[in-house]
Amino acid sequence: MRRGLSQLALAVDADVSARHLSFVETGRAQPSREMVLLLTRALDVPLRDRNDLLSAAGYAPVYRATDLDAPALGQARRALEFVLRQQEPYPAILIDRHWDILQANGGTARLVELLLDPSVPAELGLNAMRLMFHPRGFRPHIVNWDAMAAALIQWLHRDILSGLADAETHRLLDELLAYPGVPRHWRRLDLDVSTDPFLPIEFRRGDVKLRYFSMLTSLGTPHDITLQELRIESFFPADPATEDAARRFAAP
Repeated sequence: MRRGLSQLALAVDADVSARHLSFVETGRAQPSREMVLLLTRALDVPLRDRNDLLSAAGYAPVYRATDLDAPALGQARRALEFVLRQQEPYPAILIDRHWDILQANGGTARLVELLLDPSVPAELGLNAMRLMFHPRGFRPHIVNWDAMAAALIQWLHRDILSGLADAETHRLLDELLAYPGVPRHWRRLDLDVSTDPFLPIEFRRGDVKLRYFSMLTSLGTPHDITLQELRIESFFPADPATEDAARRFAAP
């Protein structure tokens, strides 16, 4: 099974009989709505895919995908904005499942201003992966680009494996892999690559050197598809010099 669970292990995790689970898997038994939800929870299936499985079994979807600007997500939106502000003067971005940047703090704006030509974000679009991989994006200014990009591309592969991705994510992966200088072996998922939630990254332009590690976090126990698919990437200074430089750039 793609999740790495045997039928017996899944039955134990879901607290159902292995015999009944076998009947469901082979089509000899029709799963109830509750059984579909139980199995998808045990498999940690993304909410969007749970809706698809419910529909395939003949049941109505139960999870909503609320617009982030909707009043119903007002509290969540304020919390996300608070997290971005608290990261100052260091960069932080809010991204969706396609790695599109939905919000960014002042630290991010200052980093972009320092490293990129003003036309680049408009030309490439506000997509975190594209800005890291494109030859006109951050790539020429990332000292450890090979190691950093190798880890990022594996995160994208894992998005696809987890079910979080869709056709747009596949197109983004194909685009990144087609950029000049991207190794062919990056086309494959490498399960041996570290899945650490943080990533060292070193920027350099002229005499300015900035060493960060970035951490990717998601919301815990969301009940809305939109919220589950959001992630925050926060950049933390990896040395005192970077800490001082970030504060100096932020000074009025």
